[in-house]
Amino acid sequence: MTTTIRRAVIPAAGLGSRLLPLTKATPKEMLPVGDKPVIEHTVRELVASGITDITIVISSGKSLIQDHFRPNPALVEQLRADGKQEYADAVEEIAELSRRGHITYLDQHGPYGNGTPVLNAARNFGDEPMLVLWPDDVFVADVPRAQQLIRAYEATNCPVLALMPMRPEDSHRYGVPVVKEDLGDGLLRITGLVEKPKPTDAPSAFAAIGGYVITPGIVDELREQTRRWYEHRTGEVYLTDAINAYAGSRAVYGQVIQGRWYDTGNPADYLVAQFAFALAHPEYGPVLRRLARDLEDDPGIDTTF
Repeated sequence: MTTTIRRAVIPAAGLGSRLLPLTKATPKEMLPVGDKPVIEHTVRELVASGITDITIVISSGKSLIQDHFRPNPALVEQLRADGKQEYADAVEEIAELSRRGHITYLDQHGPYGNGTPVLNAARNFGDEPMLVLWPDDVFVADVPRAQQLIRAYEATNCPVLALMPMRPEDSHRYGVPVVKEDLGDGLLRITGLVEKPKPTDAPSAFAAIGGYVITPGIVDELREQTRRWYEHRTGEVYLTDAINAYAGSRAVYGQVIQGRWYDTGNPADYLVAQFAFALAHPEYGPVLRRLARDLEDDPGIDTTF
C-alpha cells in the first residue's frame, strides 16, 4: 500500500557563496524572484500540492526566513488603519500560507553536505516518505512539480527524482541519470546518477534538477554515510550518494517534469529568473519590453550603474 506524502523538507542552511556579496547579509532564500522571495515560491508549490507539514532546515543568520512567514498582527493593523487593505491582505495571506503548510524550523547539525538536512528532518518523520525541494529552484508549470513527483511515487511506491531534458554540452553541470527503462509519460526507471560527466560520458539526455521523493530506505543510506563520516571525518554527506547506493539493488525512478525550471543559485541564472518573471507580470512586463526596445534602438544609452 502506498503511503500518502504529506511531509516535505526544504534545506535552507547553505551559505549562498555563489551569490556573494549579495548574500552576505541576506539569505539567498530571501532574494526576490518576481514579487516573492524565492523560498516562498517553493512553499506555495508544496501547499498547492497537498503538503501539510513543511520542515525548513536552517542555520545561523537565517532568521529573515522565519520573520517572513511569521504572523505580524501589528503590521496588519497599521496597514488597515492607513487604508492599505490590499497590502494588509497580502501580509495576512503569507501567514495563512505558513499555517496551511504547518511550517516548522530545524537547526542543521552534522557533517557538511546536502544529505545532512534531509537526515535531520527525517528523525521526526518516522517511516513516512517525504518530498525534498531546494529553495533556490522555481518551477512554472500547469501542474506543480511537487504534484508531478507525488503522482510518480503513487504509481511506483519507490523513490523518485525530478528530471529535465538537457543539452549534451551542459552535462558537466548536473547529475545525469542512468536510464534502464522508459515507462512512458516521462516516467523512467533509473539505476543511478553520474555526477557532472563530460558530454561524451553522459549516460542519458536528462539532468537531475533538485526535487526528490525520499523513502525510508534512502534515509537508511544517509545514516550509513553519516556513520562512516564520523569514523573518517572526510568528504561530505550527499543525497545523491545515498540514492546511488540504494539504486544498486532497489528500484528508483525519475520523472521528467513538465514545466519551466529556473535555477537562482548563481548570478546569471538568478538574473534570468528575475527577468522571466518580470516579463510575465502584467504590469512590469510591458515596461521591461519597452526598455529592451529602447536599448536596442539606441545602443549609445549609458546603462552603467
